[in-house]
Formats: sequence, C-alpha cells, structure tokens
Amino acid sequence: MTKQGRMHERVRVGVLPAPSRVERIIEQFADIAVAIDRTGKVKGISVSPDSPYLGCLDHWVGRDFRDFLSEDSRAKFEDRMATVLSDRDAIVRPMELNHVDNANWEFPIRYTLHDTGEDNGILLLGRDMQPFADLQQRLVREQMARERDLERFRGVETRYRVVFDAAATPMITVDPESGRAIDMNRAAMDLLGVKTDNLSASALAQCFEGRRKGEFGESLKTAAASEHGTGVPAVVRRTARDVRLLPEFFRASGEVSMLVRIEALSDEEGTGRELARSLARLYEYTPDAIVLTDAKGVIREANEGFLRLTDAAQQRDVEGRSIADFLARGSVDMKLILEALEKTGKIKGYAAQLESVVGMRATVELSAARLRGRVDRGIGFILRDVTTSQPRGIAEAGAAVSDEAMQNVMDLVGTASLKELVGATTDVVEKLCIETAIRLTDNNRVAAAEMLGLSRQSLYVKLRKYGLIDSSNDPDE
Repeated sequence: MTKQGRMHERVRVGVLPAPSRVERIIEQFADIAVAIDRTGKVKGISVSPDSPYLGCLDHWVGRDFRDFLSEDSRAKFEDRMATVLSDRDAIVRPMELNHVDNANWEFPIRYTLHDTGEDNGILLLGRDMQPFADLQQRLVREQMARERDLERFRGVETRYRVVFDAAATPMITVDPESGRAIDMNRAAMDLLGVKTDNLSASALAQCFEGRRKGEFGESLKTAAASEHGTGVPAVVRRTARDVRLLPEFFRASGEVSMLVRIEALSDEEGTGRELARSLARLYEYTPDAIVLTDAKGVIREANEGFLRLTDAAQQRDVEGRSIADFLARGSVDMKLILEALEKTGKIKGYAAQLESVVGMRATVELSAARLRGRVDRGIGFILRDVTTSQPRGIAEAGAAVSDEAMQNVMDLVGTASLKELVGATTDVVEKLCIETAIRLTDNNRVAAAEMLGLSRQSLYVKLRKYGLIDSSNDPDE
C-alpha cells in the first residue's frame, strides 16, 4: 500500500480528533470561521477569542453571507464560489473580502475556501486583516505627511534661494573644516569673477591671491571666533580687487557651517571711509558749534563746541530741545531759518544771539543746510562765535548813523533845542532799526514786527511814517 493510501486509511479509521476539538483547532488557526451552504447561507460562525476587534457576529447565522459583504467584495466572492461548486478538487486562491454589518462597520478578512464534503457545506477560514489595514493607512498618512513636508521644504528653499541671490551683499557659505565653498550668491560670483559650477567642491582660498588653503581656513575661523569683527583682508585673483572677508559661524542640522560676507575695498570706497573718519574727527574737535537736528529743529546731536557755547554740562542737557530755545529771538529766528531752508536748502552768515543755559548771550554767525536722508530729513547747523568782532549788521548800522544820519543831526545844533535834537536822533535810530529788521527778514514784515516787538499795524504805521512803504501797495490801505 502506498503512503498516500495508508494516510486515507488512517483518516477513515478515526485518527482525527473529535469534532469539538476540531472546532478549537479551527479557532486557534483562524480568526474567524464561517460555515455556509452551497447557496451562501450562513450555517454557523466561530470567532477567535484573540480577535476581540471582530466582536459578536452571531446575528449572521441564518442569513445570506453576501449581505455582510461590501459591493466590490460580492463579485469576488461569487467568482470563488463558482470555482468551488464546479470542481470540488480545485485549489482556490485566498481572497480578501471587506465586511460590513448593519452599523456600516467595515473590516477586511482574508479567506480560504474549503469544501467539507459534508451536507454539501463550505467552510471559510479567515484571518483578520484590520491590523494590516491600519498599518497601511498609517503608512499612507505618513507618506502624505512626508510629501507635505517636502513641498513645504521646497517652498522654504525657493524663498531662501531668491533672497540669497537677490541680496546685494556678496555672501558665501563655507565648510569650516575643509575650507571649501558650499554656495554663493550672484553678488559674490560677480565680485570674484567665478561661477558656481567652477567653485563647487573647490577650496575658497583659490579665489584669492597668495592664499594657501590651510592658512586661509585658519584665518577665517579665527576671525569668525573673534569679537572685534575686523575680518580677513584679501585680493581677488581674477579681478585684483581688494576685499575684506567677514566670516561668522552658524549651525544647521547639527553641523557648524560658516557664512562669509565679502566687503569690497575699492579706492573710492576707501576714500569715502577715510573722509567719514575725518569728518567725525572734525565734528569732535572743531571749536565751532555743530548741531544736527530733525526737520523741525529739535536737537539730535551736538558737538563739544556747542556744549561750551551754551554752557551745557553734557549732551543730554541739549538733546531733545529745540535749537530755538538757545536763540535770543527764539521762534522769530527759527521761522526765518526754516523758511530760507525750505526755499534754497541752505543759509549762510545769519547773525543771531545765542543764549546759554545760564542766561549768558553771545553773538553768533549761523550757517545751516537741509540734510536729505532716505527715511527723514534733518538740518545741520554750524554756529561761530563772533562776539569779539563787530557784527556786520551793527557795523553797517553804525556807518549809516555816523556818515549820514548823525551828520544831519549835528547840522541842527544851534538851530534847534536839545529836545528837538534828541527827538530827531530817536527818529533816525528808529528808522535805522526798522530798515535793519526788514533787511534781516528779507522783507518779511510779519517776522520783522515780531523781531522789533511791534504789532503788525504799528510796523505799517512806522513804515509809512519814514517812507519805507509805497502807500499804493500797502495791503492795509
């Protein structure tokens, strides 16, 4: 007897365990076992206690197995059933079916179909695929999250590249250990006269004259670690331009990298910096007072010369105050100065009285210019103390009195009383003061009236009295 024949014989004589034990073996082997007849009606069902996720499915018994399948799974089940019913010895491949119950709860099961040969019944042994489905869903969610992160990263990288290339400052990212250039913007390529393809994976020292890789790398690291920020001077090999490299460390993805900014040192730029330093020294050491204000005359900066002239002890005593606070004629002078600056942008040789914080006065000659910046406009003042010399206005007034007016008064001696002589002299001085005020204010009669302490009507009366105004053009006539 063959081996196969002996096996069948053993089966027939009852070597298989009792049915109850068969059921327990099936429960241990499969997560779910469903017995159906050849029409698909559920005759019995067993769920493994190790699969609590499936719950109680006793309500399937007596109903068509197809009622608990999703729409797409029914066609698959019909196909496999047709194969089993047509050929009992056929080997049917496993199938994955998606179950639904009355609560629309879905769960996937992988079934194998077995023809029991008893009462024409069919046994379906299934493995619960829900853990695999959950894992698959997690993988899908992770993949979608990775794609979103990748898209976000691409957006950040694009913004970085646009800003990096559009920056006017030449910049290079460098590996501090190898001294090789990692990336550079367009401004750096133009300054060094190279392209990214030519510089990639090459030592940055090759771009500069007389620089060795090791020595140059150490110089950059030393400068990056220094607190003074003096940089590393160098000469560009291709363009022979003098530059200064300003390196600094930064950390990205746990690794230390270096950003090197390049500052061009052309002759014009060097001259400009030297001029700025010279002007700063002039501002500090000149004996003349220099004041920087905003567009309305509020003091922002003042040099030592102005502090000495105003008897101020320190800078904060004058900062934030209007320069008009230190002018004897105050708002009158300030109004005239601002009007002149609005018309021409500068004023020169304006005579004024400066009043210190302790009330002392000094005659100054004032020059000013409008400073136009990118953000706002300010005013720069230079005040020179001319107290020891005779002011121009006073000198002109004295000459006028002595040469003409005073001669006319002296001619009256002997022909008029002293009272009349004093009255005539008063008229001469009054006329002279009015003419001087009109000249200083550039014929601004409102400002001239404020300067003389007169009302506007009183000034017009005196102008008509001394013939200094044409009655036909008098707006009050």
